Amino acid sequence: MTDLPSTAFRRQDETPDEQFYRQPRFVTHIDEGAIAAVTQLYREFLPSEGRILDLMSSWVSHLPDEVHYREVVGLGLNARELAANPRLTRAVVQNLNTTPLLPFESHTFDAAGCTVSIDYLTDPVTVLRDLGRVLMPGGPVVISFSNRCFPTKAVEVWHRLDDAGHLALVQQYLEAAGNWTDIVALDRSPTVNGQRRGDPLFAVVGRARS
Repeated sequence: MTDLPSTAFRRQDETPDEQFYRQPRFVTHIDEGAIAAVTQLYREFLPSEGRILDLMSSWVSHLPDEVHYREVVGLGLNARELAANPRLTRAVVQNLNTTPLLPFESHTFDAAGCTVSIDYLTDPVTVLRDLGRVLMPGGPVVISFSNRCFPTKAVEVWHRLDDAGHLALVQQYLEAAGNWTDIVALDRSPTVNGQRRGDPLFAVVGRARS
């Protein structure tokens, strides 16, 4: 990430994230069509009966209802939201912008998802490098995002890019982390008759390097 300026990961609001996320928000941040697209990605990439890490989790994980997972661990910032999430078997409260290393042993999880949150990380490469450590070799991560965000908490570089730029940026994060392979960018925006409908939905998928 040496080609990005030093200001790339600054935010309009640099107050502690715990303060911003103190009050739970029991709302969804993308519309139903985009949520369905996330769920379909998870259906395709997250293994049934696997151990799943829901990174930057909240009160809903968008996992397919019909798929059973051995374990779903949610790591997020609001304890009340995590406690309300019916898919989680365990919850961890942690601010990844102050503590980017994950509190898990190596090769703990079979797969991971990060839904509409990657734009808030101030050190995404360190977080994703450590995520590669805690996944089993070959384990997938699905990083999904739209064009919505809390603008004061999204990093500056995110604001400067369009949808294609966001896809390229997240790919660059995984490449810079150095322990991901098979990295692909996907546009899963809902369409009707070939035209986008509602919120767009994009994803970058990679697999932990053996």
